[in-house]
Amino acid sequence: MSLPIVDPKETSRISTQNEPGSIKTVVLVGNPNVGKTSLFNRLTHMLAKTSNFAGTTIERRVGMYHPTKNLSLRLVDLPGIYSLDGKTREETVSREYLTGEQAGANIPPADAVLVVVDATNLERSLFVARQALELGKPTVVAINLADVAEKQGIQIDHSGLASKLGCPVVSVSARTGAGIDQLGPLLTAATTTDAQGSTAPECTSCLTCPYAQGHQWAASLAAETSTRKMIASAEWTDRVDRWATHPMVGPLAFFGVMLTLFALIFWLAQFPMEMLDSIFGLAAGWVGSILPEGDFQSLISDGLIAGVGGVVIFLPQIMILFFVLTLLEDSGYLSRAVVVVDRWMRHVGLPGQAFVPLLTAHACAIPAIMSTRVIENRRDRLVSIMVIPLMTCSARLPVYAMIAAMLFPNQALYAGLLFAGAYFLGMVAAFAVALLMKLTILPGKPAPLILDLPPYRMPSFLNALQHAFDRGWAFIRDAGTVILVLSIAIWAMSTYPKMSEETFETQLAANQVVAADLDEDAVERLEMQYGQEHSALGRIGKAVQPVFAPLGFDWKTSVGVMASFAAREVVVSTLSIMYGMGDDPGDEIETLHTRLKTATRPDGSLVFDTATSISLLVFFVLAMQCLPTQAVTMKETGSWKWAFFQFAYMSVLAYTAAFAARHLVLALGFA
Repeated sequence: MSLPIVDPKETSRISTQNEPGSIKTVVLVGNPNVGKTSLFNRLTHMLAKTSNFAGTTIERRVGMYHPTKNLSLRLVDLPGIYSLDGKTREETVSREYLTGEQAGANIPPADAVLVVVDATNLERSLFVARQALELGKPTVVAINLADVAEKQGIQIDHSGLASKLGCPVVSVSARTGAGIDQLGPLLTAATTTDAQGSTAPECTSCLTCPYAQGHQWAASLAAETSTRKMIASAEWTDRVDRWATHPMVGPLAFFGVMLTLFALIFWLAQFPMEMLDSIFGLAAGWVGSILPEGDFQSLISDGLIAGVGGVVIFLPQIMILFFVLTLLEDSGYLSRAVVVVDRWMRHVGLPGQAFVPLLTAHACAIPAIMSTRVIENRRDRLVSIMVIPLMTCSARLPVYAMIAAMLFPNQALYAGLLFAGAYFLGMVAAFAVALLMKLTILPGKPAPLILDLPPYRMPSFLNALQHAFDRGWAFIRDAGTVILVLSIAIWAMSTYPKMSEETFETQLAANQVVAADLDEDAVERLEMQYGQEHSALGRIGKAVQPVFAPLGFDWKTSVGVMASFAAREVVVSTLSIMYGMGDDPGDEIETLHTRLKTATRPDGSLVFDTATSISLLVFFVLAMQCLPTQAVTMKETGSWKWAFFQFAYMSVLAYTAAFAARHLVLALGFA
């Protein structure tokens, strides 16, 4: 898909629609991994707001930059793209915004463009820079990673490049801050009311010419304006790559890195998680002390606080995970991991282009499925869409963390191993399903992987921190509403209808229990137990429990599993409510995993013994428990049949694997 040439007069008219004195907007454009977001974070001092473009899951970040005391510029960080051709959803959204089609009340039009290019790979970056210049808007080109380029022996003729491009060119380092002070005057000049659109270079339009021809122009310009000397650092990179991508050493290194990552998650997150858990416990106790005893007090303490708190306490683990993953990505290692994993993917029928969607799925399956649009072959795309939900997304993390905390309290290494095992189980299952589909309903040979390995570099801790906060906020924002609503619904369904005194006495008689022989606390516990079983949720749980009994789930766990088919993380809130109701707010604060670990069945046995805990973990690794993902699958495949097939095979796989895991653990002698 080619982008039509935009009349510079038209874009000039769009860019001057802002009222005099209004804040001007500068849009950051560039390839992935050029340090665009790091530059954005440095200019805005990490004070930015993240939101989605209308009708999409494509994120944009908006922040304020103050080049002088009296001037403020609005910076918009677009997703990383390789062109404006519209071959991916990110490219289409970026093109529509730059041409004014996405502009509106909540997203002002672009007044100027800041193109960020990679000094270490000028050829690749110049193509999108050339396309941005053709839009006719005032443009500034920032050559990032200048410090890295210098170490690699790369020299760039900035004045010559500026002359060829027809716009200002400045060398910067987003990591060290070098050259940042030169951007202020250039962006100020570009956003003045009398600023003229940049003059496009003398070449056939990259917006309409063939893809190969446009890159040929970029390669020619890069060769003309830059030189490279082979130095020791490049040889060092080659030596490291020989080990990092080695067929035997590479997978072992990848496994070691991921195991270290998961162990760090539990070790570093332990204190903030305990602190958050205590805060929510204190909040529940405070509510119990100021509100009169009754349903309203129970709604706030047992419903809202327990439900929301049961998920929020896992926020530190989610943020630490994405913090470390961002460091690995910025360092250049994750691209090497792509090469390692691609060897396995090709054998099972997954295309190399599917790795990025599969990696994206560790945040959320929805944008991952949408990003498969870059896969041109329909067979390859269908296989990728079918297995993407098997990758561990952020919504699964609270469940993994809850089970790991029950099985291995204060043992970060073993908890990390369990976490890593859950991740790799999802990956192995995805590969197995892809292979089965290759041999049956979707035969064919996948397309090869073509990947540009970025150089190793020192990652930006500020950028990783910003990304961690963004993902943490996205988790709270996206899951918060669902959890809040379902927490209220679960509390109401587990409270009503109320059990009458006559029904309670009948229940005691049926179980051959004499109330007079029990102390007051025992009577209250029985009343709470029978009351929950008598409630609407209890009746539903009792009805579906026989289905989940082979997996070791009691009726409360069965209710949590059923509720989680709307959204996975809801199971934590459900169990927190179900196993926390009836606690005296004045009692000693007890953590969620402690309550679950000590919960017992009517016969006195543990609800979450080792076998049941492993069974629950395996079920959540493999089950399809996300209605929005199903909706996106139906939309992207164009058929409800594929969405139903995805739900059906994942449900059968999860049930069968959980059943096998439970009985294997029991056979090994673990209760």
